[in-house]
Amino acid sequence: MVERISDAEHAVMEVLWDESPLTAQDVAERVDPERGWSAATVKTLLGRLLGKEAVRHEVDGRRYLYSPAVRREDYVARESDRLIDRLFGGRLTPLVAHLAERDALSDQDISEIEALLKALKQ
Repeated sequence: MVERISDAEHAVMEVLWDESPLTAQDVAERVDPERGWSAATVKTLLGRLLGKEAVRHEVDGRRYLYSPAVRREDYVARESDRLIDRLFGGRLTPLVAHLAERDALSDQDISEIEALLKALKQ
């Protein structure tokens, strides 16, 4: 998968990462109802995702079953790297500093980061 996916496409991917394979109708029924998407909208998004090679499909009688072609973990890693590269010059420390300066880190977040750092040092 080379192309980035839109927020709308990401919502479809989340459904497929949670459960797959699914038909377009199944995906439409599982997407957040507040989006108000029809099955046709979901089919359009699935078509775009197929073109980006983010999903694959298989024929099941007269319908298609869709499943992710990229794992959620791989997608998150790639998008995280892009964010850090674009906004923080590829360095993680400025990101953490930015979050700390904005009081965006809870005590639990800080404890978890400390535990991660401690584990990395060992």
